[in-house]
Amino acid sequence: MKRIDWQAVGTALDSDGHAVLPGFLAAADCAALIAGYDDERHYRSRVVMERHGFGRGEYKYFSYPLPPLIAQQRATLYAQLVPIANRWNAAMGLGLRYPETHADFLGQCHQAGQVRPTPLILRYNPGDYNCLHQDLYGALAFPLQIAVLLSQPGADFEGGDFVLTEQRPRQQSRPMVVPLQKGDAVLFAVHHRPVAGTRGTYRVNLRHGVSRVTAGQRYTMGIIFHDAT
Repeated sequence: MKRIDWQAVGTALDSDGHAVLPGFLAAADCAALIAGYDDERHYRSRVVMERHGFGRGEYKYFSYPLPPLIAQQRATLYAQLVPIANRWNAAMGLGLRYPETHADFLGQCHQAGQVRPTPLILRYNPGDYNCLHQDLYGALAFPLQIAVLLSQPGADFEGGDFVLTEQRPRQQSRPMVVPLQKGDAVLFAVHHRPVAGTRGTYRVNLRHGVSRVTAGQRYTMGIIFHDAT
């Protein structure tokens, strides 16, 4: 993983609600995650998106204990993101503040009945896509999450762009397509984020999804910091 300029990441998140981390995962790590997709010992559940109206394709939630790579990233990223999360909540007038460590935050989740791990891996075949959505799994939700592209556009698959939409008050929604290469990650807002306006700070609502894959196979790994009920 390349060294991350967290000041630049914070600036991008504040301005656009997302930030790209180039080369976040090495090619070998991407390959290892894909190779483990069919080993059911790693997962607590499998979701076929078409059955639930989520789109087409499927994803699997990892079970505890998480693979060491994912567990380490989850804790390390949280420590870097929690100042941004707390600053956002303050700007939006929300009283909730997140603890410094991910272990303490998970303790809060578990006390609230959110005990199921949420990191996941997604697989898309030709014709598959993911509808715009928000990954909220209970009353407690950390406001940032990350998706890592494990496959190479143009070589492993075609189409399948990562898409964000931002719903602004009294305005039409703003679409954003985020170009990614194999191993790149995108950090983005789970639900809403603060935006400075002429009359003070207001909230904008975000959703994310994946456009239709037209050829090949696309894998993505997602890290969500709150657990699910």
